[in-house]
Amino acid sequence: MPSRFRKGKVHTQLREQSLAYGILPKLMKRILTAAVLVPFVVLTIFLGPYWLVTLVAALVAGLAAWELLTFLSVEPVQPPRIATMVAIALLFAINFRWPDMLPAALGALSLALLAWCAFVLPMEKVATSAAHAVLALLYIGGTMLTLPMLISSEDGKSLVLLLLCCVWAGDITALYVGQSIGRHKMAPHISPNKTWEGAVGSLGGSMLIAAALFGLAALLNAHDLNMLLYPGPLLRWLFLAALVNVAAQAGDLVESALKRSVGVKDSGNLLPGHGGVLDRIDALLLAAPILWYAQLLQHI
Repeated sequence: MPSRFRKGKVHTQLREQSLAYGILPKLMKRILTAAVLVPFVVLTIFLGPYWLVTLVAALVAGLAAWELLTFLSVEPVQPPRIATMVAIALLFAINFRWPDMLPAALGALSLALLAWCAFVLPMEKVATSAAHAVLALLYIGGTMLTLPMLISSEDGKSLVLLLLCCVWAGDITALYVGQSIGRHKMAPHISPNKTWEGAVGSLGGSMLIAAALFGLAALLNAHDLNMLLYPGPLLRWLFLAALVNVAAQAGDLVESALKRSVGVKDSGNLLPGHGGVLDRIDALLLAAPILWYAQLLQHI
């Protein structure tokens, strides 16, 4: 065998080994992080009181908002991170204590952030910084707020479990289907690795887990264990799962666009193997409100 072919074969093997050594530790980190977070989230949903769910959602929203404003802090932007986190905390507190005041609170807190930027920041940084602060309040605080709102509604715990499972299943299925057979790029200018094959696989994964939850609920109810409640026909829940999945995929792309606009790969590094908090909840930021609005429309 000619030496150049032997060298090429060796280089290929070394490249494959380096990729494997790079991917496997990251995969293990992802699995270990998920093994800790997923049980905590599920237990909080089913065993935690409403105030704890609100507190956890507010904490996650605050961390995600901090990450967002950190990677958006490119001159001349200087968004007030602490003031924005305070505004998000107040938004959750007002919704917990006076839910009827939420629309007024959202408007008042947006104006308060605008005034803060106007009177505290240098003049050349006011407009862009205020816009980013209000963006974080609405995009993260306002959307994450729908989680405690959902869980306080009728069959709320079952709804939130459906939401999370659809997002998680869709994410996992998209990853493996996209890596296996993905050929057609979905949005290469936003997220080069996403494919239409992965998107279809993601949709199927979400609908499959919704069907599994529906069947599990029926089985539990047959034994007088009313832990899960999905009333109505299966078709209704498959439709909601599809709706949630499409919104989740759109949410993922929205966050990717924000990061790409400033040349950032991950929103942070708080979660080993997963990047930042915002990277983990980006799909929820559109999926949770969509499920909330769908439930509202069903009761009109």
